[in-house]
Amino acid sequence: MPSSPTPSPTPEPSGVRRRSLLGAAAAAPVLASLAGAGSASAAPAAAGPAGGPRALPGGGDLGPNVIVFDPSTANIQGRLDEIFKQQESAQFGTGRYALLFKPGTYSGLNAQLGFYTSIAGLGLSPDDTTINGDVTVDAGWFDGNATQNFWRSAENLALVPVSGTNRWAVSQAAPFRRMHVRGGLNLAPDGYGWASGGYIADSRIDGTVGPYSQQQWYTRDSSVGGWLNAVWNMVFSGVEGAPAQSFPEPPYTTLETTPVSREKPFLYLDGDEYRVFLPEKRTDARGVSWGNGTPRGTSLPLTQFYVARPADSAATLNQALEEGLHLLLTPGIYHLDRTVEVNRAGTVVLGLGYATLIPDNGVTALKVADVDGVRLAGFLVDAGPVNSATLLEVGPEGASADHSANPTTVQDVFVRIGGAGPGKATTSLVVNSRHTIVDHTWVWRADHGDGVGWETNRADYGVVVNGDDVLITGLFVEHFNKYDVQWNGERGRTVFFQNEKAYDAPDQAAIQNGSIKGYAAYKVGDDVAEHEGWGLGSYCYYNVNPSIVQHHGFAAPNRSGVRFHGLLVVSLGGNGQYECVINDTGSPTSGTDTVPSKVVQYP
Repeated sequence: MPSSPTPSPTPEPSGVRRRSLLGAAAAAPVLASLAGAGSASAAPAAAGPAGGPRALPGGGDLGPNVIVFDPSTANIQGRLDEIFKQQESAQFGTGRYALLFKPGTYSGLNAQLGFYTSIAGLGLSPDDTTINGDVTVDAGWFDGNATQNFWRSAENLALVPVSGTNRWAVSQAAPFRRMHVRGGLNLAPDGYGWASGGYIADSRIDGTVGPYSQQQWYTRDSSVGGWLNAVWNMVFSGVEGAPAQSFPEPPYTTLETTPVSREKPFLYLDGDEYRVFLPEKRTDARGVSWGNGTPRGTSLPLTQFYVARPADSAATLNQALEEGLHLLLTPGIYHLDRTVEVNRAGTVVLGLGYATLIPDNGVTALKVADVDGVRLAGFLVDAGPVNSATLLEVGPEGASADHSANPTTVQDVFVRIGGAGPGKATTSLVVNSRHTIVDHTWVWRADHGDGVGWETNRADYGVVVNGDDVLITGLFVEHFNKYDVQWNGERGRTVFFQNEKAYDAPDQAAIQNGSIKGYAAYKVGDDVAEHEGWGLGSYCYYNVNPSIVQHHGFAAPNRSGVRFHGLLVVSLGGNGQYECVINDTGSPTSGTDTVPSKVVQYP
């Protein structure tokens, strides 16, 4: 593909990424437990673990990097522009911001979002907060290439775009959740340069979604007025108006419903008091959770949260958890000299503005006990310079409790090794607890930035799933030295997977896996009897040594209970090649044309 595709009504570019070089059915009213909950200030002071008063306070100010607007705020546009100017190209900077809009109507705004910037409404429904204007992500900072537009989000707003179409040209780790666009949505940058997103959930787009140059995308439990085109891999589950199943051409993988889902917790205002809403679990969901206004679920007053600041130590965070508080991580960077331990069922750890946890001295950043209903959401884990055996663990080794009624959810929790500086971790995310739902993650061993090199930011495994009955919706894992995903648990399910193998392997020997050429991007354990995946893609770009051959993108036991739908592998510009797609099945990639090799069903 040319480096600057010619714009057209339905362009279908599919070019090489080369980041390092080129840069529900209608919902019922809210539950009685919410309706009668009262305000945060009226909530009684909860007791500590021994029945006495807590030593740490709940609630409080949200800190300097949470910026709250209401319709009467003066010069909102000027403040938005100031933050965007600071964050536009600060890919590995330290700034973190949450831009929160109180319910009401705002006009004439264009909120351009840079790195580590989240924008959200503070109503129970997206329609409570309407912006007559745009929430824009474009790629002018990177010469029209959107493949590095990471780490930003939009949530819980209604938009009336000025031109009729809102632009959201993102790649990984940039969720678009609980949004109502009263118009169309354009997922490509101005000029239709490359883009490699992305994720939409619980959103209603009244008009057409135009991916244009987007290489892949996952949309869950939403409603769209239409979908324009596909490049490599477009996956839908529970989406009203989604294209019909048609993989391999066009490459649409469409599930009528999402097997299990529970929307991400979010901050909202009840009068003048902040609360955190906890959406309820849905089974076989289709469409948005807020169809008739308020969603189903419960809520907690902010007084039941320890409102953490970046200067807080891991000991303080653990003390808050031990005293029965939840955690609200305000924007900033938190250094942890010990593991944050979540041991209580139902605990919520919610980050704002891409709050970032960095484990020091090789510790694990966060561990969850084998308990019901923990919710982790909205934060980034950044590996430290001393190797961590793991960065995030959901359940201890050998966890076996049944959590089907109230699973743990991990949503918009992202992991990074290197890029912002030297970082190492043997395994990034380990899921041991049964029935865990991981809903949108990007686990990334950096291919550009600081502290990058085959051994410099060594990270052998991205995601390891040992627990049974785990579901992942929206799985992005890239560039690990060995297996990007290794799945050992039974009855695992993945809806959408996007992967690139590590760019920087020095030679064939460096990736050799016994007698097999290269480690699969997605490996199902040899003893697994049941597993299923829909819409999975793996790409190679061995730019350090283009002669490297990868035998396959996917490896799994060849038995009837292990099934895949819609698989593809791509060699980006001929920098390395795949011999097969899964196991020994599927045509090899060849040449420099960047054309996917596909397998419709396996076995």
